[in-house]
Amino acid sequence: QVKLTESGGDSVQSGGSLSLSCSYTTSTSCMAWFRQVPGKGREGVGYMMDDGRTDYADSVKGRFIITQDIANNMLYLRMNGLRPDDTATYYCAAGGARYWSGDHYECKLREDTWLVWGQGTQVTVSS
Repeated sequence: QVKLTESGGDSVQSGGSLSLSCSYTTSTSCMAWFRQVPGKGREGVGYMMDDGRTDYADSVKGRFIITQDIANNMLYLRMNGLRPDDTATYYCAAGGARYWSGDHYECKLREDTWLVWGQGTQVTVSS
């Protein structure tokens, strides 16, 4: 069974940067980051596939980057240009379903298409 453990959450000033880490026991073809604020469902931030393909939510494109260290079973989320509305609990996710787009496989940033979740790490951005 895949186990995920996030770390790196912190409080930062608006405009700052932060990197989150996710340690996993086994990689899956889709790995992702989600975030959640109280009272709302998990929002997809971005994913990485085993072929290196990535995709991001429009709200973080150009600011957040997902990378993976396969040798050390680590997934990272580098967050730049942080804003107060990035404040959330951030979750690592694995086991995402793959979908054929017509010319390549892709994952979905929908909470219900992911099987395994970490415990979350809190990110707070102050203005």
